Amino acid sequence: MRELSLHLLDIAENSISAGASRIVISVREDLAADELWLEVTDNGKGMSEEMVANVLDPFVTTRTTRKVGLGIPLLKQAAEACGGFLKVESELGKGTKITAKFQHSHIDRMPLGNLEDTMITLLLGTPNVNWVFKYQYNDQIFEFDDAEFKEALGDLPLSDFRVIEFLSNTIVDGIKNTKNIATEKGAVYANH
Repeated sequence: MRELSLHLLDIAENSISAGASRIVISVREDLAADELWLEVTDNGKGMSEEMVANVLDPFVTTRTTRKVGLGIPLLKQAAEACGGFLKVESELGKGTKITAKFQHSHIDRMPLGNLEDTMITLLLGTPNVNWVFKYQYNDQIFEFDDAEFKEALGDLPLSDFRVIEFLSNTIVDGIKNTKNIATEKGAVYANH
């Protein structure tokens, strides 16, 4: 995978397979600390301690469509190559949290990629899941929780082109505005 957003998609698909009804995807860019954090938290079936220990092995997977599970091991390798780490926390019956940290400015860090497309794919592909997307840039935060949005839609399907356009614009504008406000605030602080 060439973009971190595709890793987020892969991990979210694991959460869906684990029966999660609520999945939170968080991306945090902290330029002052030179850190990039990715986190996927779900309320799925969780994993035993043994499975958590095995999840980093590319030859261990619970999927039946392929014999290897490369997503998490590759993300771990990418994080460690960029001065970071990957941590898996899980409890049977309660869910799983996967956290990856990268040195933000590391020359080998993959680009974030298209977070908007990742979220749209997940929202449209699994409308029965409550999706929460959080994006933080320095001290500014954008959060999108689809629960209220889905309720307001009524009978209008998520696949309606107007809904897709609205969702896409909401996520793109949310990320862009979060970055702009943080950058403007940073410039103000620098001038004092």
